[in-house]
Amino acid sequence: MSDSRRLVKPAASPASSDPLTGALGPAAYTRWRATTLGAVTEALEQRVMLELVGPVKDKRVLDLGCGDGLLTTALAERGAWAVGIDLDRLMLRAATARPEPRPCRTPRFIQGRIEELPFPNAMFDIVVAVTVLCFLSDPTAAVREAARVLRPGGRLVIGDLGRWSAWAARRRVRGWLGSRLWRAAHFSTAAELSALVERAGLSVETVRGSVYYPPIGFLARALAPLDHWLGPLTTAGAAFIALAAIKEHAGDVPSQTASSETVSDRRRGADCDS
Repeated sequence: MSDSRRLVKPAASPASSDPLTGALGPAAYTRWRATTLGAVTEALEQRVMLELVGPVKDKRVLDLGCGDGLLTTALAERGAWAVGIDLDRLMLRAATARPEPRPCRTPRFIQGRIEELPFPNAMFDIVVAVTVLCFLSDPTAAVREAARVLRPGGRLVIGDLGRWSAWAARRRVRGWLGSRLWRAAHFSTAAELSALVERAGLSVETVRGSVYYPPIGFLARALAPLDHWLGPLTTAGAAFIALAAIKEHAGDVPSQTASSETVSDRRRGADCDS
């Protein structure tokens, strides 16, 4: 598999997940990545996220809601001191079972809540959160915690569900029809994500859109090249919005408490719940 496919962690709840709870496991993500829609979509998200993350060699990187550890391991392969955190034991078991990256560093996986991170202040150079905040009852708490563990000059990179897209419309309908996963999910505009990180004391540096096609495999392949042109111009119509923000000051950011619900059981909706 090419690097562009391997560097993306799972980004949604596959159709094989429980239709009411949205609960899913590592096998569901494997099946999603094997579809045309999944492969194309994750490759696009990977490109924009890694562009915003930038070089990671010898940097401490934290992956919030790491799931089965695909992105965490990929960051380690690129030379990062990578740590993934998730509340779901099944996902973490799959993450630790991945082959160790060689010749680079072995990633570390920890069970815990991203709203109450078990790390000291200013520990990480980069914090990444991909399609996680949209399933938290209080994303403000998670962003404050991310800001707290960032060092001054560190970077927070978020990828989340765009509000105005065919994907979001379809998922709202599924929520109305009884899906607990999509009834609880929230979709954001670029302005709302920017405000979220700014309230945590961070300065927004870059915002990008991605995934402008409807959730149909052959259209994904045909329309994927539009991302290169539309992404830097607008987030309107984007199913996935990515944002990079910088921590400019050393002031502590207070942690807050939010829902203890498992991140991996209600996670990553920018792609595949078709």
